[in-house]
Amino acid sequence: MVRSDARENRVRILAAAREAFAEDAGTSMNQIAQRAGVGAGTLYRNFPTREALLLAVYQDEVDRIVGAVPDLLAAHPPLEALRRWTADLVEAMRRKHGLGDALSPGAHQAITERTYGPVVAAIAELLDAGKKDGSIRDDADPGDFLQLSGALWRAAPGPDDRSPRMLALILDGLSARPR
Repeated sequence: MVRSDARENRVRILAAAREAFAEDAGTSMNQIAQRAGVGAGTLYRNFPTREALLLAVYQDEVDRIVGAVPDLLAAHPPLEALRRWTADLVEAMRRKHGLGDALSPGAHQAITERTYGPVVAAIAELLDAGKKDGSIRDDADPGDFLQLSGALWRAAPGPDDRSPRMLALILDGLSARPR
């Protein structure tokens, strides 16, 4: 059983690391500890290496995105929920790719393998809701959608970001059509 203060320290470290890495992927472990308001020993007890911290930040982000599906479906029609969810996924993947250079190939492979299933399951939940209400084609496949959406996070961000238009095209292709 983890003490509540230890849990709180871990949450603060992850939040500080997420913010710090978003600003500068080269942020040091000591800078993250200072930002989180913990000592270096506390940081290293929770995350013995920089790579362990990067992996935890990424896993935390994936868990947040995957966990958002039920609330999105409760608040929006399935296609809109899928659009919002995918836009959030795109931003997370852009951040991950920015940190990718700091991960070893083995760590990169491990996190990809660990998160692929939950991400595909979240997409399946969104697609199934649309299939059920008739707004999404019956042949829509979560793996296909994930592969198509990979192009979105590779589009250059900024004022000329093409990803919203590209996502609109993907969603239009998923829309059920009267036969």
